[in-house]
Amino acid sequence: MTGFIFENAWLIPAMPLIAILLIAVLARGENRGLAGMIGSAAIGVAFLMTCWLGVSYLRLADQGAAAVTWSIEWLRYQDHLVVSLGTLIDPISLLLLVVVTSVSLLVHVYSLGYMAGDEGFSRYYVFLSLFTFSMLGLVLAPNLVQMYVFWELVGVSSFLLIGFYYTLPEAIAASKKAFIVTRFADLFFLAGILVLGFYVHQLVVAGGSAASVVGAATTQTQALDFATINADSVLLALKGQTGIFGTDLLTVAMLLVFVGAAGKSAMFPLHVWLPDAMAGPTPVSALIHAATMVVAGVYLVARMFPGFAASEDALRVVAAVGSFTCLFAAVIACTQTDIKRVLAFSTLSQIGYMMLALGVASAEHPAGFGASMFHLYTHAFFKALLFLGAGSVIHAVGSNEVTEMGGLRKKMPWTHATFLTATLAIAGVPPLAGFFSKDEILGAAWDGHHALIFGVGVFVASLTAFYMFRLYILTFLGGCRSAEAERAHESPPVMTIPLVVLGVMSLCGGWIGVSHFVLPGVELHAHLAVMGISVAAAAVGIGAAFWMYGGQTNRAETIARSLGGVYRLVKHKFYIDEIYLFLTHMIFRFIAAPAAWFDRHVVDGAMNLSAAVVHRFAAGMNVFQTGQVQTYGIWMINGTILVMVFLWLVQR
Repeated sequence: MTGFIFENAWLIPAMPLIAILLIAVLARGENRGLAGMIGSAAIGVAFLMTCWLGVSYLRLADQGAAAVTWSIEWLRYQDHLVVSLGTLIDPISLLLLVVVTSVSLLVHVYSLGYMAGDEGFSRYYVFLSLFTFSMLGLVLAPNLVQMYVFWELVGVSSFLLIGFYYTLPEAIAASKKAFIVTRFADLFFLAGILVLGFYVHQLVVAGGSAASVVGAATTQTQALDFATINADSVLLALKGQTGIFGTDLLTVAMLLVFVGAAGKSAMFPLHVWLPDAMAGPTPVSALIHAATMVVAGVYLVARMFPGFAASEDALRVVAAVGSFTCLFAAVIACTQTDIKRVLAFSTLSQIGYMMLALGVASAEHPAGFGASMFHLYTHAFFKALLFLGAGSVIHAVGSNEVTEMGGLRKKMPWTHATFLTATLAIAGVPPLAGFFSKDEILGAAWDGHHALIFGVGVFVASLTAFYMFRLYILTFLGGCRSAEAERAHESPPVMTIPLVVLGVMSLCGGWIGVSHFVLPGVELHAHLAVMGISVAAAAVGIGAAFWMYGGQTNRAETIARSLGGVYRLVKHKFYIDEIYLFLTHMIFRFIAAPAAWFDRHVVDGAMNLSAAVVHRFAAGMNVFQTGQVQTYGIWMINGTILVMVFLWLVQR
């Protein structure tokens, strides 16, 4: 029975796909309430199968097995290149399976209450199931082609969910923005796949020394499999070939792949879509833009990590982009007043932390790799809890603005307790989950002697504690600042039970990681000095938040006024969106406008000219088409005479 689950792991993503079909057939009209039950049951089965798969894999891991791959032939090109469709089970794919199925299950259940009564209830669960199917297919992909197909399906389903409220202009704009930005990044990802596929295929099918470089571990059918691309012999061969600008081909390919990962994970400067994506339903934000979709980019870099590790330049870019993004987003989060936008920028910052950890790792010192995956695991639970907690508050207050909240601690005790748990976890307070995983990242930077990156990480840890407790204080403490807050009450059990489950995971998730359940074979170390620095940074951030926002003080407003233009710059997100909009207008003005003129006057003009010529010719021919029999008779006689004269002249 152990082998059955490995050979049939494809049933895990098949469950939400089956749910889509059942919802389309059964949950229509008055029966639309069935959509939530069908969707939740399907993902529940997928979660149980994932647990079965995890237990079975851990038994194999104890016996030394590193990965289990099952595949069938999907596409064949010229009998040399075969693309398979299948599943790859190893520690990081299993980790993502646990995250996706568990968080998705809780979001499905939570949505039964949050989306109750919505006219698009069935449509919502179809889109949610489509996303879950796409994400699970991406995680299990054994090769780049299958990953790219599901990568794009994730983008489509995200577009549908962000624009779920299609009657709202801001939702439509946000969905288009997310789709365009991520498609732009995916173009680079596709280019990276083509580069890797072409050159690795050449190595596989070539004779002589080229084939010997690849070695016996590969065959003609494996050129795009991760096992082939990540093989040391293949990476060495790619590193030995020159790419553009004098860099090696491996660096070029890895940087192209990283742009795709940066787009999906909303790394700077491709981060602009994520804050606006909060226009979708709040449970969608918890699932897609906090716990699963945005970590797909981190997962891609982790899946291709041997290639990044072999190319030191590419790894430096990962570290630099991750470090800057986590600092950039944390600074902006300190000034936002929309509860979901604060959490959105928090997500950007924490994903930057994960990229930072991958960037400081190496083949010789892979601690950063394990720390990144560990933080991905813990972050999924406490960030999903924060979003769902925010959804519970919004459901009660009817507003996203923290300036209209306050005093909700006693009115919503379950939401308050779980939200506080997640806030403590993300702030890195021991012994909650975020404390362990964040310290592992800082410890990896410390051990790798990356002083600047370590300093950025510590500063961001303090900022994280500050803006999260600022959010907590403004939402739950003090007095009510609106009539809606005065009338607020706790959400129904179908919404609070998922909060409690995620709260337990936020409490215990770190201990699970320390026990090596998350990443078998990856050593996680305790850094007492780093722990002390991290806890001190968190304490400073928490203390600053209470000093500025606790009690009846106006210190925050005074400091904001004293900063003047600097505060406005940060509050407006450094005007990055405005800069992009300006550049877009410039592109329209200097490129699109001339192209439009050429299209109207040259392309359309040529077509209009040909039409005018035909029209003039037809008008001239009207004299021969009078509709009068006698006229046709005269032309027939004259034509006969002309033909006879012509024949007589020819025969002379």
